[in-house]
Amino acid sequence: MDTGNGKEVIRIAIVGPECTGKTDLSRFLAHYYQTSWVPECARDYIDRLNRPYEKKDLIAIAMAQASLEDRLAREANEILICDTNLLIIKIWSEFKYGDCPAEIAEETMKRKYDLHLLMYIDIPWVDDPQREHPDKREFLYELYRNELIKSKINFIEIKGSHELRRVAAMNAIEKIMSESHSQHL
Repeated sequence: MDTGNGKEVIRIAIVGPECTGKTDLSRFLAHYYQTSWVPECARDYIDRLNRPYEKKDLIAIAMAQASLEDRLAREANEILICDTNLLIIKIWSEFKYGDCPAEIAEETMKRKYDLHLLMYIDIPWVDDPQREHPDKREFLYELYRNELIKSKINFIEIKGSHELRRVAAMNAIEKIMSESHSQHL
Protein backbone atom coordinates (compact mmCIF):
# COMPACT_ATOMS: atom_id res chain seq x y z
CA MET A 1 0.00 0.00 0.00
CA ASP A 2 1.32 3.43 -0.96
CA THR A 3 2.26 5.61 2.02
CA GLY A 4 1.66 8.89 0.23
CA ASN A 5 5.30 9.42 -0.63
CA GLY A 6 5.45 6.76 -3.36
CA LYS A 7 6.80 4.15 -0.97
CA GLU A 8 4.98 0.84 -0.75
CA VAL A 9 4.47 -0.64 2.70
CA ILE A 10 2.74 -3.84 3.78
CA ARG A 11 0.29 -3.09 6.58
CA ILE A 12 -0.38 -5.73 9.22
CA ALA A 13 -3.18 -5.01 11.72
CA ILE A 14 -3.29 -6.89 15.01
CA VAL A 15 -6.85 -7.03 16.29
CA GLY A 16 -8.92 -8.77 18.93
CA PRO A 17 -10.43 -8.34 22.37
CA GLU A 18 -8.74 -6.74 25.34
CA CYS A 19 -5.80 -8.54 26.89
CA THR A 20 -5.00 -10.95 24.09
CA GLY A 21 -1.36 -10.03 23.53
CA LYS A 22 -1.68 -7.47 20.73
CA THR A 23 0.97 -5.12 22.08
CA ASP A 24 3.39 -7.92 22.95
CA LEU A 25 3.13 -9.37 19.44
CA SER A 26 3.35 -5.92 17.82
CA ARG A 27 6.58 -5.09 19.63
CA PHE A 28 8.06 -8.49 18.82
CA LEU A 29 7.20 -8.30 15.11
CA ALA A 30 8.46 -4.74 14.74
CA HIS A 31 11.75 -5.75 16.34
CA TYR A 32 12.00 -8.93 14.27
CA TYR A 33 11.32 -7.09 10.99
CA GLN A 34 13.31 -4.01 12.06
CA THR A 35 10.45 -1.69 11.30
CA SER A 36 7.97 0.72 12.83
CA TRP A 37 4.97 -0.30 14.85
CA VAL A 38 1.92 1.80 15.61
CA PRO A 39 0.97 1.77 19.30
CA GLU A 40 -2.64 1.97 20.44
CA CYS A 41 -3.57 5.66 20.83
CA ALA A 42 -6.58 4.97 23.06
CA ARG A 43 -4.43 4.04 26.05
CA ASP A 44 -2.55 7.38 26.19
CA TYR A 45 -5.67 9.37 25.34
CA ILE A 46 -7.70 7.80 28.14
CA ASP A 47 -4.81 8.13 30.60
CA ARG A 48 -4.84 11.91 30.02
CA LEU A 49 -8.59 12.30 30.62
CA ASN A 50 -9.74 13.49 34.03
CA ARG A 51 -13.13 11.86 33.46
CA PRO A 52 -14.50 8.60 32.04
CA TYR A 53 -14.25 8.46 28.26
CA GLU A 54 -17.38 9.06 26.20
CA LYS A 55 -18.55 8.12 22.72
CA LYS A 56 -17.30 11.43 21.29
CA ASP A 57 -13.81 10.57 22.56
CA LEU A 58 -13.75 7.56 20.26
CA ILE A 59 -13.79 9.90 17.25
CA ALA A 60 -10.72 11.76 18.53
CA ILE A 61 -8.99 8.46 19.32
CA ALA A 62 -9.78 7.06 15.87
CA MET A 63 -8.49 10.12 14.03
CA ALA A 64 -5.31 10.15 16.15
CA GLN A 65 -4.82 6.43 15.45
CA ALA A 66 -5.23 6.92 11.68
CA SER A 67 -2.90 9.92 11.64
CA LEU A 68 -0.19 8.14 13.65
CA GLU A 69 -0.46 5.08 11.43
CA ASP A 70 -0.02 7.15 8.27
CA ARG A 71 2.95 9.04 9.72
CA LEU A 72 4.69 5.87 10.86
CA ALA A 73 4.01 4.16 7.51
CA ARG A 74 6.31 6.72 5.88
CA GLU A 75 9.10 5.66 8.26
CA ALA A 76 8.46 1.91 8.00
CA ASN A 77 10.92 -0.57 6.57
CA GLU A 78 8.74 -2.38 3.98
CA ILE A 79 6.20 -3.50 6.60
CA LEU A 80 4.16 -1.64 9.22
CA ILE A 81 2.84 -3.40 12.32
CA CYS A 82 -0.35 -1.84 13.71
CA ASP A 83 -1.19 -2.63 17.33
CA THR A 84 -4.91 -2.12 16.69
CA ASN A 85 -6.71 -0.27 13.95
CA LEU A 86 -9.99 1.55 13.44
CA LEU A 87 -11.89 -1.72 13.10
CA ILE A 88 -11.37 -2.23 16.83
CA ILE A 89 -12.68 1.26 17.60
CA LYS A 90 -15.68 0.71 15.31
CA ILE A 91 -16.62 -2.59 16.94
CA TRP A 92 -15.98 -1.23 20.44
CA SER A 93 -18.27 1.74 19.75
CA GLU A 94 -21.01 -0.57 18.47
CA PHE A 95 -20.60 -2.84 21.50
CA LYS A 96 -20.43 -0.11 24.15
CA TYR A 97 -22.76 2.53 22.68
CA GLY A 98 -24.95 0.60 20.24
CA ASP A 99 -23.63 2.29 17.10
CA CYS A 100 -20.55 3.78 15.52
CA PRO A 101 -20.05 7.46 14.65
CA ALA A 102 -20.09 8.03 10.89
CA GLU A 103 -16.58 9.55 10.95
CA ILE A 104 -15.13 6.33 12.36
CA ALA A 105 -17.09 4.06 10.02
CA GLU A 106 -16.06 6.09 6.96
CA GLU A 107 -12.38 6.18 7.91
CA THR A 108 -12.45 2.46 8.71
CA MET A 109 -13.73 1.72 5.20
CA LYS A 110 -10.95 3.81 3.59
CA ARG A 111 -8.10 2.05 5.34
CA LYS A 112 -6.64 -1.07 3.73
CA TYR A 113 -4.43 -3.73 5.28
CA ASP A 114 -2.65 -6.65 3.71
CA LEU A 115 -3.37 -8.91 6.67
CA HIS A 116 -5.18 -8.88 10.00
CA LEU A 117 -3.93 -11.07 12.84
CA LEU A 118 -6.95 -11.90 15.01
CA MET A 119 -5.77 -12.65 18.54
CA TYR A 120 -7.58 -15.45 20.34
CA ILE A 121 -8.55 -15.31 24.02
CA ASP A 122 -6.46 -18.27 25.20
CA ILE A 123 -3.96 -16.28 27.26
CA PRO A 124 -4.71 -15.24 30.85
CA TRP A 125 -6.51 -12.00 31.62
CA VAL A 126 -4.33 -9.36 33.31
CA ASP A 127 -6.17 -6.65 35.25
CA ASP A 128 -5.63 -3.09 34.05
CA PRO A 129 -7.72 -0.01 34.91
CA GLN A 130 -8.56 0.51 31.22
CA ARG A 131 -9.73 -3.05 30.60
CA GLU A 132 -13.45 -3.38 31.06
CA HIS A 133 -14.84 -6.82 30.24
CA PRO A 134 -12.93 -9.93 31.32
CA ASP A 135 -16.23 -11.83 31.18
CA LYS A 136 -17.00 -10.88 27.56
CA ARG A 137 -13.78 -11.88 25.82
CA GLU A 138 -15.34 -14.75 23.84
CA PHE A 139 -18.31 -12.62 22.81
CA LEU A 140 -16.00 -9.80 21.65
CA TYR A 141 -13.72 -12.25 19.85
CA GLU A 142 -16.72 -13.48 17.85
CA LEU A 143 -17.70 -9.88 17.01
CA TYR A 144 -14.22 -9.26 15.54
CA ARG A 145 -14.16 -12.60 13.72
CA ASN A 146 -17.63 -12.11 12.24
CA GLU A 147 -16.81 -8.56 11.11
CA LEU A 148 -13.63 -9.74 9.37
CA ILE A 149 -15.52 -12.52 7.62
CA LYS A 150 -18.49 -10.31 6.68
CA SER A 151 -16.16 -7.64 5.30
CA LYS A 152 -14.09 -10.21 3.37
CA ILE A 153 -10.92 -9.05 5.10
CA ASN A 154 -7.79 -11.19 4.86
CA PHE A 155 -7.06 -12.54 8.35
CA ILE A 156 -5.69 -15.46 10.30
CA GLU A 157 -6.43 -16.47 13.86
CA ILE A 158 -3.50 -16.36 16.26
CA LYS A 159 -3.69 -18.85 19.14
CA GLY A 160 -1.55 -20.64 21.68
CA SER A 161 1.52 -19.74 23.67
CA HIS A 162 3.46 -16.56 22.99
CA GLU A 163 5.98 -18.58 20.98
CA LEU A 164 3.28 -20.29 18.87
CA ARG A 165 1.64 -16.91 18.26
CA ARG A 166 4.91 -15.41 17.09
CA VAL A 167 5.64 -18.29 14.71
CA ALA A 168 2.11 -18.22 13.24
CA ALA A 169 2.29 -14.45 12.75
CA MET A 170 5.74 -14.59 11.13
CA ASN A 171 4.66 -17.40 8.78
CA ALA A 172 1.61 -15.43 7.67
CA ILE A 173 3.63 -12.24 7.22
CA GLU A 174 6.34 -14.05 5.25
CA LYS A 175 3.65 -15.36 2.90
CA ILE A 176 2.22 -11.84 2.39
CA MET A 177 5.71 -10.42 1.83
CA SER A 178 6.54 -13.15 -0.68
CA GLU A 179 3.29 -12.49 -2.58
CA SER A 180 3.99 -8.77 -2.56
CA HIS A 181 7.50 -9.28 -3.91
CA SER A 182 6.16 -11.58 -6.67
CA GLN A 183 3.66 -8.93 -7.75
CA HIS A 184 6.42 -6.33 -8.12
CA LEU A 185 8.69 -8.48 -10.30
